[in-house]
Parts: sequence; C-alpha cells; structure tokens
Amino acid sequence: MHIAVCDDSLVELSRISSLLEDYRREREGSVTYESFHSALELLEAMKARRFDILILDILMPGLSGMEAAREIRLSDRELPIIFLTSSREFAVESYRVGAEDYIIKPARKDEVFPTLDKQLTRFTQEESYLTLKTGSGIVKLLFSQIVYVEVTNRTLQFILVNGEVREAYGYLGDYEDKLLSDPCFTKPHRSYLINLRQVIELDKNGLATTVGKTVPVARDAFVKVKAAYMGFLLSPTERRDRL
Repeated sequence: MHIAVCDDSLVELSRISSLLEDYRREREGSVTYESFHSALELLEAMKARRFDILILDILMPGLSGMEAAREIRLSDRELPIIFLTSSREFAVESYRVGAEDYIIKPARKDEVFPTLDKQLTRFTQEESYLTLKTGSGIVKLLFSQIVYVEVTNRTLQFILVNGEVREAYGYLGDYEDKLLSDPCFTKPHRSYLINLRQVIELDKNGLATTVGKTVPVARDAFVKVKAAYMGFLLSPTERRDRL
C-alpha cells in the first residue's frame, strides 16, 4: 500500500512521516509512503505513478487540498483521500469530495493508525465481484466497476464505469441479493440496481450517474433511496465516490 502525504507545514509533514514510519515497521513493511510540500507537486507526481491513499492538508497556499481533491475526483472517483485539518468545520465539505476520513491536527497515533488499518484491510482483501454469463463467455465484474444494472424483457445490461455494456439473459433477482449485500448498492426502481459510488446527484428526475445516465427512482422508493444516498455521503468508512 503506497501512501502520498501532502502538507505545506514541514513540522506537520515530519510528524505524519514519522507516524507512517512507525506504522510501516509495525506492519512489517506492507506500507510505503512519499511526502509532498504542495498540492501541485503531488498532482505532478500522480501523472507518473499510482498511490493507494492520499493524506492531504486541507488549507495550503496556492492550490488547497480540497481543490486538489476535486481535481483528482474528475478522473479517479475511488482513490481514498484522508484530510488533515485544524478544524472540524470542514467535515461535511470533505465528504462531498468522497473523503474517507479526516484527522485533526496535530496528527496522533491513536487517530492515524486506526484510519490506516481500515484502508489496509480493504487493500489486502479481494474485492467483491459477480460472475456473469454472457453470449460470448463468462465475465468477472468487480462491484466497483458497475455503475448500474437495468433489466428489459429478461435482458440484463450491466453498465460499467469505462462505458462498456455487458449483457446477460435472466432476471434482476438473479443478482439482486449479492449486489445489495454491498451497502453502496440500492434498488431505486423495479428495473434497476445502482452503485451509489457512481452517483453524482439525486433530484426529482432520479439519480444522475458518472456515465451521463439518470436512473429513475420510483415514487414509493424515493424516501428510502434518499436516506441510503445521504447515509452513503456522510459515511467516513465508505469509498464514495461521493460528491
């Protein structure tokens, strides 16, 4: 698990780096990290290499951590972001850009370690997936790659984040129980299942998704779907892509 830490304060950057070094030793080398003094420096590094977690100071001169997070979310809605902040007033705003958590400065072991443990557990576990039988063969679909599922006349369409559409023959109920076991999925309509990680907005027209499709919400399901979406947005433990 490779972590990027970004803070314009050398004191705080040194503190976090020291904690990460302690964490790395305790976890027997399963964690590596790099430090950055500005959000621009971090964004430039991200063009050349992949990080598994970002730890960002919210308030930095020039490009702030919050602004950097918004830019990152344009191309990567799943990368875990943890904010460093001196005030809890940024909590709600941090969740709007899909932050996993926020840590109050000065960073302390009893906050940093449990937060990283959650991410390490996810990182080392195999992601949930569906085995889908299509006309051309058998396909493994990761839950995180599914935007929504639609059924029409016993034809199921699985719309993916990369724009691909996988088709299978059957009923929505064939996959409903497994997908709904993931709290990021909900059923807004009898013909749809949707991944809340890939929802941009909920309004009277339905659930607007990252692929441009608005999935309808049945009238009798609206209250339940709204509660599920709000709970998703406000949960620090879910990778929402999360606006």
